[in-house]
Amino acid sequence: MNERVTTGMESSNVLIPPPGRESAGQGGRARVIPFSKVVCDGNELAYIREVLESGWLTTASKTKAFEEKFSEVVGARYCCAVNSCTSALHLGLEALGVGPGDKVLVPTMTFTASAEVIRYLGAEPIFLDVDFGTALLTEAIVEEALDAHPEAKVLTVVHFGGQAAAMLDGERGGILALCRQRGVRVIEDAAHAFPAREGGRPVGSLGDVTCFSFYANKTITTGEGGMLTTDDPEIAERVRVMRLHGIDRDIWKRFISEYPMWEYDVIAPGYKYNMPDLNAAIGLAQLERADVLRDARERCARYYFDVLGDRADLDLPVIRVPFADHAWHLFWIVVQPETVGRNRLIELLSQRGIGTSVHYKPLHRMKYYRERYELDPGRFPGAERLWRGCLSLPLYPSLCDDDLRYITDSLVDCLG
Repeated sequence: MNERVTTGMESSNVLIPPPGRESAGQGGRARVIPFSKVVCDGNELAYIREVLESGWLTTASKTKAFEEKFSEVVGARYCCAVNSCTSALHLGLEALGVGPGDKVLVPTMTFTASAEVIRYLGAEPIFLDVDFGTALLTEAIVEEALDAHPEAKVLTVVHFGGQAAAMLDGERGGILALCRQRGVRVIEDAAHAFPAREGGRPVGSLGDVTCFSFYANKTITTGEGGMLTTDDPEIAERVRVMRLHGIDRDIWKRFISEYPMWEYDVIAPGYKYNMPDLNAAIGLAQLERADVLRDARERCARYYFDVLGDRADLDLPVIRVPFADHAWHLFWIVVQPETVGRNRLIELLSQRGIGTSVHYKPLHRMKYYRERYELDPGRFPGAERLWRGCLSLPLYPSLCDDDLRYITDSLVDCLG
């Protein structure tokens, strides 16, 4: 349960120096600062032990407790724990009735999961540009897209980097009100955005469906896992059935019942998306310290803003919400093209033992989407400008001031 380096695909192009590689840190000591580290210094071991001793390792009481506590935190009536945010997005779209031929609006500046789940259902993604300063959808972008595609059934909003999009704030009342006026359902990809708030309300209590990730590099983790939240009882019921093979009865309730309850029915061709209790046990422990972990990330972000904020060769993210309402999953910068350049900067920082990442190469540049939908980069000026120079710096609770100083000193030195 000690801190460890994460190198998963959802980190997107993470460059972490190989084990044993030395870099010239301060005082001549070897130094390696990975892009991401997990902090598990709460009740994780105790809760995992309880699961092991219970004799029931898959979805059961710990998962139920995790759902209930998460519901309290985000203010949603229903929470459904699953094995990934991708699963949550798939289940959410399916519960919203998305099917073959339907159109779903989705930003291009996101991880592929946001769009691939649309294709799972035979629907078609319509890619949208994002605002350069925030990497978010705006009310204006969404309104233009709805005018151009009045047949769109669902909008996927990605709360990029941990900051909520303008769901409640804008000339039309925000993205949410705009979609309500057009009869478009809203699913929020909040993989980066726990715990975050918009207009004083927690992300997770806004749209029709919100999907969270508990991947290893997120603010809280279950190792692998996700959560779907909604206030709609019909959506919640559909998700609960479909996350476990379309079975109409809860397997845990059948297990603990005093009476024989062996019979069940399959009412739909569902999926295997349930969260095991082993993962939920970690999540419960992490949830107890979510605010502490988030605050530690904010401390790192403030350091970066203080040291790098006046540099002309960098663009820092524009923050549209109070700092306390930001989840601080990522701290990304945009390197100006006339400098050493993003790709060379990644190499130079890696040589000094500093891991970085790129979030993201936009989906309109990915082979599958580019070719299938004949996507022209010229249609996405905000995303294009972002991705050509974007670079995510290390951001996690255990970074100390000395680490942060080493990162910023190295960055400034490499920029020249």
